[in-house]
Parts: sequence; C-alpha cells; structure tokens
Amino acid sequence: MKRREALQQAALMMGGILSAPTLAGAMGRITNMGPSIDVTAEQEALLAEVADVIIPTTSTPGAKAAGAEKFIVRVMRDCYPKADQEQFYAGLAKLDASSKTKFGKDFIGLDTAQKNEMVKQTMTDDKPFFMRMKELTTTGYFTSEIGATKALEYLPVPGQFNGCMPLKPGQKTWAL
Repeated sequence: MKRREALQQAALMMGGILSAPTLAGAMGRITNMGPSIDVTAEQEALLAEVADVIIPTTSTPGAKAAGAEKFIVRVMRDCYPKADQEQFYAGLAKLDASSKTKFGKDFIGLDTAQKNEMVKQTMTDDKPFFMRMKELTTTGYFTSEIGATKALEYLPVPGQFNGCMPLKPGQKTWAL
C-alpha cells in the first residue's frame, strides 16, 4: 500500500476526506510557491493548546505532546495559499479574542473546562476555521510517531494480510 492510500484511509477512519493541501502536506510536499504568513511563537503556542483540546492527553499522549502544532504551521505555510492562511490565522485570533471577551483571559490562560467551552463555541461561530483546525490536528496527530504507535496499534513489519480480523476487547485500531 502506498503512503497516499494509507493517509486517505486514515482520513476516512477519522470521519472525513482530507483536503488536497492537507494530504500534500502529510506527504511532505510543497504546493504553495507564493508568499506565506510568518507565524509567531505565540500563535504556535495557541495552536498547540487548541489542538490539545481536540485530542487531549488521556491514557495516550495528546496532540500537544505529538507536536501537532508544528505540523499545522508547516502544512499551512507549504500547502495553503496566503489567502487561506490569513483566514485560518484570523480564526485563531478570533478564538483568542473571544476568550478574552468571555473570560477576561487569553485562551492559553483558561482552565480545561473553559477551553472546551470556547472550542465548542467556535464549532458553531466559526465552523470553517474549526473544521480546518480539526482536520490538520487529526492528520498531524495520527501521522506522528506518537499517534501511530501510542494511539493506534502498530506493527513495524506486518505478517500476512488478513482482510477481516476481529479486534480483541479493548484493542486499539490499527495504524496504516
């Protein structure tokens, strides 16, 4: 199986189809040859916090531990046109501004319940931003070493192919 097919199948398992730029970014391609937005350390830290709300640390490490924010920054820079980047980072700034308005603190300074509330609010207030953030977070997480080996079942050298194999109770799904 080729990596592209594996990523497409992973996207289907995650509940959707990867956009072409995200798929290109997951494969390490650079499709944006034009100008890009320079991301600040504060924006990257904010991305890490939002990603960690989407995939929090539980019995497995979360998106922040997997470095999903670095994946998001790279894919946005390398694969999305500047207009899409501006729209995405405007959505991120809007989330932070809404946090300040509602709770009097930056998103990073909120407690877990408040962060969850803000992300739920963003799901309805700015759905395009949230959907792109979710897509980039899940792709970055499940294609990272942590996501592929800790959150998914992983066999570095698989044996024979069994197309229909039942999972044991509590067993994780397989990494592709």
